[in-house]
Amino acid sequence: MKGIKSPYLRYGLVTVSFFTIALTVFILSIYFGAWGRLPSKKELSHFQYQKASEVYTADSVLIGKYYLYDRQPIPYESLPQYLLDALIAIEDERFFSHSGIDYPSLFRVAIKTILMQDQTAGGGSTLTQQLAKNLFPRKERKSANIVINKVKEMIIASRLEDIYSKQEILTHYLNTVSFGGNTFGIESASLKFFNKRAIDLRIEEAATLVGMLKATYSYNPQLFPEKGLNRRNLVLQSMAHNDFLTEEEKDSIAKIPLKLDYREFDHNEGLAPYFREEVRKQMQKWSRAEKEKGNTYNIYTSGLKIYTTLDYKMQILAEETMAKHLKSLQRKFEKSYGSNAPWIKDKKLIEKLVRKTPTYRKLRASGWKEKGIMDSLNQKRKMRLVDWYGEKMMNASVVDSISHYMKFLNTGSLAIDPKSGAVKTWIGGINYKYFKYDHISQSKRQVGSTFKPIVYTAALEKGIAPCTYFSAQEVAYKNLEGWSPSNSGKKDETYLNYSMEEALSNSVNTVAVKVLEKTGILETIRQANKMGITAKLPNEPSLALGTGEIQLAQLAGAYASYVNDGRPVEPYLIQTITNQRDSILTIFEPKIAEKQAFSDENRQIMLQMMKSTVDKGTASRIRSTYNLRNHLAGKTGTTQNNKDAWFVALTPKLVHVTWVGLDNHEIGFKSTSLGQGANAALPIFALWFQKLNQDPSFDAITKAKFESPNEMVIKKLDCRPVKRDGFFKRLFKSPKKKKTKRFKGRNARP
Repeated sequence: MKGIKSPYLRYGLVTVSFFTIALTVFILSIYFGAWGRLPSKKELSHFQYQKASEVYTADSVLIGKYYLYDRQPIPYESLPQYLLDALIAIEDERFFSHSGIDYPSLFRVAIKTILMQDQTAGGGSTLTQQLAKNLFPRKERKSANIVINKVKEMIIASRLEDIYSKQEILTHYLNTVSFGGNTFGIESASLKFFNKRAIDLRIEEAATLVGMLKATYSYNPQLFPEKGLNRRNLVLQSMAHNDFLTEEEKDSIAKIPLKLDYREFDHNEGLAPYFREEVRKQMQKWSRAEKEKGNTYNIYTSGLKIYTTLDYKMQILAEETMAKHLKSLQRKFEKSYGSNAPWIKDKKLIEKLVRKTPTYRKLRASGWKEKGIMDSLNQKRKMRLVDWYGEKMMNASVVDSISHYMKFLNTGSLAIDPKSGAVKTWIGGINYKYFKYDHISQSKRQVGSTFKPIVYTAALEKGIAPCTYFSAQEVAYKNLEGWSPSNSGKKDETYLNYSMEEALSNSVNTVAVKVLEKTGILETIRQANKMGITAKLPNEPSLALGTGEIQLAQLAGAYASYVNDGRPVEPYLIQTITNQRDSILTIFEPKIAEKQAFSDENRQIMLQMMKSTVDKGTASRIRSTYNLRNHLAGKTGTTQNNKDAWFVALTPKLVHVTWVGLDNHEIGFKSTSLGQGANAALPIFALWFQKLNQDPSFDAITKAKFESPNEMVIKKLDCRPVKRDGFFKRLFKSPKKKKTKRFKGRNARP
């Protein structure tokens, strides 16, 4: 310094030396962790992604994911070369020549930003530095920390370059980079925006996704298609500039219009949301069981693949036909009540429902008085309400929203393979986003006349012949406080006697009770248990009319015994669980009863009876209205006051159960004609099966035939369906006077 005569030069050198030393000390302080610990090379060589688990149908269609971060890591071999070319061209064109830090680019950005005050100069970060940021996101985003974060990322990038090859860095980058909306990695982005795997992306699609990386919101092609298109073409131009494309190729591809096949993997949306939620619950139960064995799996981060039993096409058709029927039925339902509907006039019921809401309970717990709470909940504000015509923003109160939603008919609908119990379709409700309650897995409703086949099966097993005649006359049971079950319709049946087939196919209540009386209540309950029904059933004569509350899935499993050699099944949803590399972790076996629940002869008799229900009984509109000519059997059901409508359909290859009603038990259909199973529930199956008939890929199901009944079964059913009382018997009967008697059987109660 003494040899330097110019004071300016001397002071300049001192200043440069000071800043050089200060910068070195600053960088070393970051390197040694003074500003926060940096990951070691060992840690960087063993990092793991949080991977979303995927849910597949039986035909290997991806229908959902469980995740904290929507990410599906893939190997380098699954990355198309033009995807890599596009990424390097637009993001880091000197990627293969630097060692994690592109000093010329960094110097250029520094000059433009500091000296020229150009805020659009960019960050100068290499792909390796961006990977460092992806792996260790910045916790502090204050401007004062920008330099510290940049230096940290440069140090981590240098370590990454020492550990991984360039191919591995590209792979890790494309597996970790964010595409916005909690979507991470190129595979998840490909599925989301183009409904295809990354390996199947076309050049223009790859360029679109790469173009998003500069600003995932601003260049989101779903939200801003014009910006997305312009950005895509800029990526193509960069590819041509870096000799990855010729000018002719670039111009040709740039003319291709932007075309997305967008799929949002939202738990509330998409195909089979109720099914996916039930799978999620079962997966959590599985992971807990695995933990007890010493295996740790997290359905949100372990990247599991869950292969289910669901049939993709069947489910689509099932949801379409459900929506078509319920939309029409809802309109008729509201019209039947008119201006006197309970959701309009029944203030006590509305207030009762209001008091059950979390908002009401919270305010009550906070010490609010009743009037204040109700005033608050009646305050109108902008809110989104939904009906069959879509979502609408309306000026409404909490009370208004409760009145709005309490009027909606809901449904539960399930189709299973009767040989195994494999679930083919699952509809737990009309709209998962707004009606979370699953009417398959959570609900227990009275099953109405769909329980009658179990009563008749128990009778046959006891030895009661199918051609036994039972009087249809209404009876008042003295030891049941005058309980007097009646039949629907106005037909005078005082002098009529029905065979069991005729009574079942026309769902005659008076006969069902008499069959139960002759069979025995406990024997009937035992028969239900043999058929897989574990629900506690009432030890009451009303059991014959289906007052027992049974889960829909259990009912389906019980009915399966009629087309599965007398053996009930337990419906199941998951076939196999694998890790990300498709190594099998668990296989779920069907749960089929080892013993027959009834004899094969009685199985055939019951099947013939339920065929009659479809051909000429309460379910005959399957033939007359919907013109289905398939081999079908079934049973309709309607509960008291038209609260629940049911239909169970049997085919040689499927069992289908449908329930329709309201979530609130206090509201039913206005009339039986509207709310009976044949009108409210049956069409959901009929419309769906019409669709299956139109698709040749379902021929193995729709063209399947029941086995022919053997000669003994035909002989046992060979009798007149109806017998009229003889002259002398009619002489002592009065149609105007109700018969009274005691119900035979111990523990008989009303």
